Amino acid sequence: MDNLFTRSLEHTLEREAPLAERMRPTTLDEFEEQAAVVGRGTPLRRAIEADQLRSIILWGPPGTGKTTLARIIARMTRAHFASLNAVMAGVNDIRRVVQEARDRRAYYGQKTILFIDEIHRFNKAQQDALLPSVENGLITLIGSTTENPMFTVNRPLLSRSQLYRLEPLSNEAIYRILRRALADKERGLGEYRVEVEPEAMRHFVRAAGGDARAALNFLEMAVLTTPPGEEGVRRINLAVAEQASGRQVLKYDREDEHYDVVSAFIKSMRGSDPQATVYWLARLIYAGEDPAFICRRMMIHAAEDVGLADPRALMVATAAAQAVERVGLPEARIIMAEAALYIARAPKSNSVIRAIDRAMAVVEKERPHPVPVHLRDASYPGAAALGHGKGYKYPHDYPGHYVPQQYLPPELAGRIFYEPSGEGEEKE
Repeated sequence: MDNLFTRSLEHTLEREAPLAERMRPTTLDEFEEQAAVVGRGTPLRRAIEADQLRSIILWGPPGTGKTTLARIIARMTRAHFASLNAVMAGVNDIRRVVQEARDRRAYYGQKTILFIDEIHRFNKAQQDALLPSVENGLITLIGSTTENPMFTVNRPLLSRSQLYRLEPLSNEAIYRILRRALADKERGLGEYRVEVEPEAMRHFVRAAGGDARAALNFLEMAVLTTPPGEEGVRRINLAVAEQASGRQVLKYDREDEHYDVVSAFIKSMRGSDPQATVYWLARLIYAGEDPAFICRRMMIHAAEDVGLADPRALMVATAAAQAVERVGLPEARIIMAEAALYIARAPKSNSVIRAIDRAMAVVEKERPHPVPVHLRDASYPGAAALGHGKGYKYPHDYPGHYVPQQYLPPELAGRIFYEPSGEGEEKE
């Protein structure tokens, strides 16, 4: 009776599950894109098909197929497949799975594959509890994470796993997934008579941003909340699609996408591309990045990559930081854009950072050389008796307020730290 009730409940849950859950691919051939990871002939695909999988970490944005791939592996393997969600599981759950895997191997000779969803949410102690069983092969681990595992997964565990990165799906793939859902009568929305206008379909694809789950959620919301017309057809136009998808939420987290977008912003300014610069700036602002952080990055960039080719760039960046602090968003976006575009369009020179880094290297690696006597402080009583300042030539006593003299320690005479780039104002 209990088994009958359980099967009935599972069937009801499957039937009532969200569209994104019902439309999950069940085979590798249905799996969309990710050819570099599971395309025909790739090492991972061959390992899955031969049932010789080793521990892996699947890293990628939401909706790219990490959990789906784990479920496909579960269908294809002869090993026992167990799963844990790192949000809810603890060390005791890990120990239970490990003990069951040990018993299963001892009594039946069966391997165990453990799928841990959102493994980045495990703390160090929880990840350490996995390590011995992964290391000795008792458990084959499949970990999925949306965050950079280089920051969130323990190095010993990461070194014993193969890392695979899944990329956001292309627009073409999202189109195929949506069309498949509209046509599928068993798992999808094929039981409804639906017409989706091209503009609405394009909006779903664009708003999803490579996330298949989001695209299917948008489509399901639009279909289920749109009443059929007189002919029994549910017509989805652009207005309905926009209401169903709501405001786009950028995939942006503090450990991974944060650094990638900031890097793209800085490199676009360095590369003198104003179009890319303002786009990546908009991404940072839209995702809620702290304006003070953005301004700090622009000040650093103005000194590092523009430098003396246009000294005003640092002044513009500094003034922007002060103005942004006083004005605040949303108007501060204009000020940040002006500063970023000025820096992007400015001539570039990295002579300043090269000069200070060369000098820092000498200070770090060589012994501290004494200050030459003629440069030492002679302002205090008794300094003259020590010879401090003797032989110093005061530049303002000479024509043009300049006189050649040695300012470096004798041991460093002739050493070159700063070399003008010949760009912008450094030409002079």
